[in-house]
Amino acid sequence: MGPNFRAVSFLDRLPFAGGLGRPEGLSDGYYVNPTVFCGVTNNMTIAREEIFGPVLSIITYRTEEEAISIANDTVYGLHAYVSSSNIERANQVAAQINAGRVAINTIYHDALAPFGGFKQSGIGREGGIYGLEEQLETKVIIG
Repeated sequence: MGPNFRAVSFLDRLPFAGGLGRPEGLSDGYYVNPTVFCGVTNNMTIAREEIFGPVLSIITYRTEEEAISIANDTVYGLHAYVSSSNIERANQVAAQINAGRVAINTIYHDALAPFGGFKQSGIGREGGIYGLEEQLETKVIIG
């Protein structure tokens, strides 16, 4: 649970599950219970802006190509998830998603793997060799 003024503004406008009321002990601020919004389209504010907290927006699609298009139609690209029983197909989809990390059938976090986003979700990487290189200054002597 975290501060989430954007999610609070959608509670009376979209169908949802959960979210009614505030989490116990958090009467001040913009806190919501875990909430799932349905009926969301990719042109809605709730789909276009980063909303941090226990909030999930469900956007439906008809084809794999449409799903990839929806996933990439954003100025952000920190993390994405692909769920499939066909791992080869999931890897093909993951390769087409513009995000710094794409998890397939897991929420596992590998601290040794590079972490960072594409587009407006950040420049550079943390973790792994790429994170270490971010802290180095390379010197080249020629001649």
